[in-house]
Amino acid sequence: MGLAMKVVGAGVESANRIVLLRDADGDGKAEARFTFREKDLSSPSGMAWVDGKFYVANHDAVLVFDFVPGPTALSSEPKRLMDLPPGGNHWMRNLLASADGRKLYVAVGSASNIGENGMGKEEGRAAIHEIDLATGRSRQYAAGLRNPNGMAWNPSTGELWTVVNERDMLGPDLVPDYLTNVPLGAQYGWPWVYWRRMLDWRVREPVPDYLDEYTRKPEYALGAHTAPLGLLFSTGGNLMGDGFANGAFIARHGSWNRKPAVGYDVVFVEFDKLGNPVGMPKKVLDGFLVGNGGDTRGRPTWLAWDRTGGLLLGDDTAGIIWRVVAPGAAPSVRPAEVNVGSLPPRRSLEGDPNAAFRN
Repeated sequence: MGLAMKVVGAGVESANRIVLLRDADGDGKAEARFTFREKDLSSPSGMAWVDGKFYVANHDAVLVFDFVPGPTALSSEPKRLMDLPPGGNHWMRNLLASADGRKLYVAVGSASNIGENGMGKEEGRAAIHEIDLATGRSRQYAAGLRNPNGMAWNPSTGELWTVVNERDMLGPDLVPDYLTNVPLGAQYGWPWVYWRRMLDWRVREPVPDYLDEYTRKPEYALGAHTAPLGLLFSTGGNLMGDGFANGAFIARHGSWNRKPAVGYDVVFVEFDKLGNPVGMPKKVLDGFLVGNGGDTRGRPTWLAWDRTGGLLLGDDTAGIIWRVVAPGAAPSVRPAEVNVGSLPPRRSLEGDPNAAFRN
């Protein structure tokens, strides 16, 4: 695996550094670069800023710093907000703040492919955690997600969505990585089950009782081994042109052990007026693979909007931040919110309540 990672440009140790790039004149190019923080960092990946606090996800902990935007360095001393399971096969930890700034969500991937080292070593992994920022208390928000990475809020529905890297070693076309919404308490089946009903016969750990009865099916397949990482919704004011106003942009990092190679691109998944993904992914940016995929120029990683509406893409192999716009595009309109009433509460049972569960 180590040799394969080097071939695709992923064999470099973390710099343990946060870099600040500043585009003061808004021309789409960063003319100033600063080392924002190095001290206390250990394989940092996720970052978030909420109400005077800057949050960083190391591989083993979520740190919080006091910070008011403006300075070019993060000089305050951190507090350890939450311990995380360290390292593992999937060491990246992403962060996402809630819209009201009260909660922080942490994505933690598994330490293995299918729990082959025992599920005791997977405690707290393959999950999304929720931190209450007022109290510091945390809880597991969703589980059974082998390697969740990018997280984002659907602007139409307010739902939490994520992209997930599924398991390996079942051939070049299994198992599809996916994009899905994540309700509180959701279970997606890893390592025993994938795509709701498919049992992975390789897993030696006993299957929890009734797991297939409450495992959720992901919403949208992104292709096996494409390795989606970055996730970003159209939110209005974006300069991506017609056809990109309502949906999700996804950075697919690319396969490390598949022939032919797949991913290594940014795609757009369109959403309908009810906030659901529809149709096939649209290519937004590619060209990272050389020839038939034997070498690569880079690997797409994280996504963000700049203040002018341009799409920013981090490339963790070439060490480049790309900015993507459609020349001449007008700022997009924010997707309309979906407002549907809840079903009325049932005050009494009518007929045989068991009838609903019969075939």
